[in-house]
Amino acid sequence: MSLTLSQAMTIVETALKRGRETSCAPLAVAVLDAGGHLKAFAREDGAGILRPQIATGKAWGALGMGLGSRNFAKRIAEQPAAPSFFNALAAMSEGRVVPVPGGVLIRDASKNVIGAVGISGDTSDKDEACALAGIAAAGLVGDTG
Repeated sequence: MSLTLSQAMTIVETALKRGRETSCAPLAVAVLDAGGHLKAFAREDGAGILRPQIATGKAWGALGMGLGSRNFAKRIAEQPAAPSFFNALAAMSEGRVVPVPGGVLIRDASKNVIGAVGISGDTSDKDEACALAGIAAAGLVGDTG
């Protein structure tokens, strides 16, 4: 199964709706397919000018590492060699990896990774909660790591 445009749009719309319901700051939401290509995106009025890149970096990093950005961030914080590893990873990815919560893998019913969503704008925990709401609304499974 691959991520459809309809599913990606549902993720974006529901994530933004959840953001409004929970009084989040203006959000940027990026949904990528399994190959890391942008499938759907929205940036709310008032979202900072770097929010699109941060949201995409959260999703791209989750896909690249094969785990949600929450777990990715935890690994970097806990491993002694993490600064060297992250510097190398940042160079290899041309700075596209953002290792903080808010990047969530999208899995189908068979647990296959079919994409990722990244959200930026509020606290990482709130961003992640909005991502999970969007993924669930699309009938898919969110994996934070």
